[in-house]
Amino acid sequence: MFRIILASESPRRKEIMETMGIPFEAMASNVEEVVRETLPEEMVQALAKLKSVNIAERIGHSDEDSIIIGADTMVFYQGHALGKPKDRADAIRILEMIADDSHEVYTGVSIIIRRKGYKERIISFAVCTKVTVQPLTRQQIEDYVATGEPMDKAGAYGIQGSFGIFIQGIEGDYYNVVGFPIAKIYEELLHYGIDIKNIK
Repeated sequence: MFRIILASESPRRKEIMETMGIPFEAMASNVEEVVRETLPEEMVQALAKLKSVNIAERIGHSDEDSIIIGADTMVFYQGHALGKPKDRADAIRILEMIADDSHEVYTGVSIIIRRKGYKERIISFAVCTKVTVQPLTRQQIEDYVATGEPMDKAGAYGIQGSFGIFIQGIEGDYYNVVGFPIAKIYEELLHYGIDIKNIK
């Protein structure tokens, strides 16, 4: 029986795992999120690996088979990373930038598989989704920022929240934009004979 550990306390990632019926426990990683990589797909994978390795080190080695999943999501507009807004003015600036245009959301995933009798294995990958936002008026942006919803989110919006009404379209995985490309995670683990929906 595998012990599945989500190296995150993100309510959105936990909700996706719960929705899919995957048994897991969540542990927040406490690492300084600084990496040298500059390409989006490399940056998010490096950050995800910091998280999964941090949890792996904290729980140590035991006879228990375990799967540790770390993830990190970043929003990029014209090659520039858009982090979480510093304040309301910054949120307005970010939203004015991405309105009436497309941007990319990258999630890096790092999965550590520990199985008794097998060498520890680390799987890393990145998923990219293109998101197109409708034209927005200044008033629409200010009203959205006033809800407080964008303040803890990279790119200053949550696709699963009230900002969803302004999304013109996406190319790729919706759950990746939320922050956890569960279909790709499921597929990658199946390659190693592990079905996380039917853990044994």
